[in-house]
Amino acid sequence: MTSLLVPAGLRPWVAGIDVATEEDSAESPAEGRPVADVPDHATTLLLRTDERALVFMGPRTRAAYHLAPPGRSCVRIRMRPGRAQALLGRPVSGLADRVLPLGELPGLDLDLLAADPVAALGAALADRPEPSRRLDEAARLPAGSTIGETASRLGIGERRLHVLFTDGTGLSPKHFARIERVRAVLAAGTGRWADIAASAGYYDQSHMTGEFRRFMGVPPAAFAAGARPAATPCTA
Repeated sequence: MTSLLVPAGLRPWVAGIDVATEEDSAESPAEGRPVADVPDHATTLLLRTDERALVFMGPRTRAAYHLAPPGRSCVRIRMRPGRAQALLGRPVSGLADRVLPLGELPGLDLDLLAADPVAALGAALADRPEPSRRLDEAARLPAGSTIGETASRLGIGERRLHVLFTDGTGLSPKHFARIERVRAVLAAGTGRWADIAASAGYYDQSHMTGEFRRFMGVPPAAFAAGARPAATPCTA
């Protein structure tokens, strides 16, 4: 998997672009290599380049452990909060943990996307007005903030904040924040778990361990040590 540099013009829309080719899996076992898809509050566009199959992946609320099929090439585009609804032409509420076949998206050339993802996205988004940054601002507020505190800092009501998140991300503000905390633990790697819990916004280490187990299936120490749930064949 190769991560492409997201140019400045795409950064208001796109958080990351990854490309996997057949060469990436040339040394993988015939049954595929184990992959952990961790919880993610982002929405993702995925183009399977060998099939020209475009799918929309809603936010993932639980970790999934599977065997990545060998020989599959794809382009994965991780969108910033609230941006996918502008491409889809509809809110993303109700799409958590769902994979939606798209076939095509108006203005997005799939052949160009397979050959040059940056150019294809640049052309598709060139004439679109820059999206509101309010959801970005809400997503960046401290993990320990309550819903009321977040709404107050943004100058909006709690109900409006809830609609903003559910329409833009497919998640409630509380669920979004819980996934953000788990991802912060994953990004921290190893260290003193009490310190990691505090920096990620948990009340204490016990709170972190319980939340992490609910999202990841195992406690953080077990995950870091490689003791993870068994991977199953990918069917999506």
